[in-house]
Amino acid sequence: MLDIFKAIILGIIEGITEFLPISSTGHLYLADYFIKLNQPKSFINMFMVVIQLGAILSVILIYFNKLNPFAPSKSHQEKEATWQLWLKVIIAVLPSVIIGLPLNDWLDKNMTTWQVIAATLIIYGILFIILENYYKKRTPSLTKLNKLSYRIAFFIGCFQVLSLIPGTSRSGATIMGAMLLGTSRFVSTEFSFFLAIPTMLGASVLKLGKYFMIGNAFVGNQLAVLLVGMIVSFLVAYISIKFLLRYVRSHDFKAFGWYRIILGILVIIIGSIFA
Repeated sequence: MLDIFKAIILGIIEGITEFLPISSTGHLYLADYFIKLNQPKSFINMFMVVIQLGAILSVILIYFNKLNPFAPSKSHQEKEATWQLWLKVIIAVLPSVIIGLPLNDWLDKNMTTWQVIAATLIIYGILFIILENYYKKRTPSLTKLNKLSYRIAFFIGCFQVLSLIPGTSRSGATIMGAMLLGTSRFVSTEFSFFLAIPTMLGASVLKLGKYFMIGNAFVGNQLAVLLVGMIVSFLVAYISIKFLLRYVRSHDFKAFGWYRIILGILVIIIGSIFA
């Protein structure tokens, strides 16, 4: 029963932090010191993948009609625009596939340390504040998603590669990159959500496949723990996405920058004491 409660807490953390530019990895790393599941390490790693899947499903639900090229309510022109959007997303995913696939295991093993997570939290927090100071002096050149070019999509994908380093935040890297390339906060945020679908689904399927290929199976309450964590993550992520979409219409990302800096300092303190 205690593991079910912990799964709820971890699902809430994942749901809140996955799509906000504050690093779900950093938060889950801290949570691991205080809310450790009473399960084997291999299962805990798989649990983190499953709650991430829950968060992805919330994006799919929110944008199902917008991303569905077969929707009967869409005109031929709208269906064509949807296919073009998917092509842009696929182009944006390519840098992460090319670089991430061969380096993924090495990065997980060697870069998931409190020092790396703290550094990336603080560095990108400072960069967000600097970016917003620069951004407020400029008018974004791209304010509609359908105007986003294939070239810009590819370069946004290049920024996503930075998020392979733990603590960076996938949404943070892509939003920051898109804004630097001239897109509005809202377009940057939406495209970041779309880019999450193939990126996170692909990574999740790969890790789940490895888990079962080496002979792992569910025992005891593990299936219940997975389902609870996934459902909670899905529900909370749904709320977080809706919140961020409203927030960026009238606010900047400075608050998230300051939050990252504070969290990075907290990681240093806790890592120094407990690691």
